[in-house]
Amino acid sequence: MVEKDYPYEYIGSQKSAGFCAPQSKMLRASRFPMLQLQDSKQLATQRASDALPLTVIVAARNEAHNLRRCLESLRCAAEIYVVDSQSTDATVQIAESYGAHVVQFHYQGGWPKKRQWAMDSLPLSNEWIFLVDADEAMTAELAAEIRQAIQDPSRDAYYVALRMFFLGRELRHSGARFYKLCLFRRGKGRFECRLKDQDQSMADMEIHEHVVLEGGTNAKIGYLKHPLIHHNVESLSRYIRKHDEYSNWEAKVWQAGDTSAQELAPSLSGSQAQRRRWLRKKLFAIPGSPILFFFYKYVFALGFLDGMPGLIYCVFQAVQFFHIKAKIYELKIQAANQGRRP
Repeated sequence: MVEKDYPYEYIGSQKSAGFCAPQSKMLRASRFPMLQLQDSKQLATQRASDALPLTVIVAARNEAHNLRRCLESLRCAAEIYVVDSQSTDATVQIAESYGAHVVQFHYQGGWPKKRQWAMDSLPLSNEWIFLVDADEAMTAELAAEIRQAIQDPSRDAYYVALRMFFLGRELRHSGARFYKLCLFRRGKGRFECRLKDQDQSMADMEIHEHVVLEGGTNAKIGYLKHPLIHHNVESLSRYIRKHDEYSNWEAKVWQAGDTSAQELAPSLSGSQAQRRRWLRKKLFAIPGSPILFFFYKYVFALGFLDGMPGLIYCVFQAVQFFHIKAKIYELKIQAANQGRRP
């Protein structure tokens, strides 16, 4: 196979040969010993025969507890990349056992982050890209719908709904159901960059940046009927650690103001993402807004009908809202102190 100039080192198990190129200063990839598993070869052969013609990008870091379920649901995909962040558990081994390409992403701050880097840097083989988190799973009904949807020449992208499970229970209320733009033609979509000045404390993956399409409001987007299954949390400790990183990022973003959301500005009449941003922007300006946010989620959005998991989810959402406001205040103090220094 002819070598190509890609800024990473391929270590996956779907192909027999790899790629190696000089590493960039900010982003680099390293080789893990590849497992020689007969099952991987059989899976790759099976995938090629009746494959769903799209490339799936799965972002991962210590996701061994979720990844097997995710990749099992993606067996029909023609190509899978697991973009890992130096996991210390069995994430890499599980990914290779399912015949996925495994690429290591080393984040040292700035932009792009993990999934945008993958779309920019990896030799994707298919016209359609499907972005899936390691804690998500595709149903057979969704796979069949995607197979039909990507044959439509009048559409360049699709919104996919999330069916969320929290502490083992489906959240039917609590404001937990939403759509994300995660299926699109290669080259038609990219992540908005809301903040270039980022560091490793803000997670190495896009958090609440959304995919924006070439053509803006004139882009040809559809909605799929069947959802992805999203297992939001199985460990509250892990959930708390992850959302601490998220709140670091959100505090910096909201401190930057509207300049951080030029492509998807907060708007009550816009997309679901824009409406959510509009609501957050209004609530941030109100004293005691974390309490109001809890009542919105738990009462107005009927979170109380989701039982104890619904209560915990709504409380955690309000607490994260409080963390963001507190960290915005902290950033303002730091900026003021720096302004007083000679």
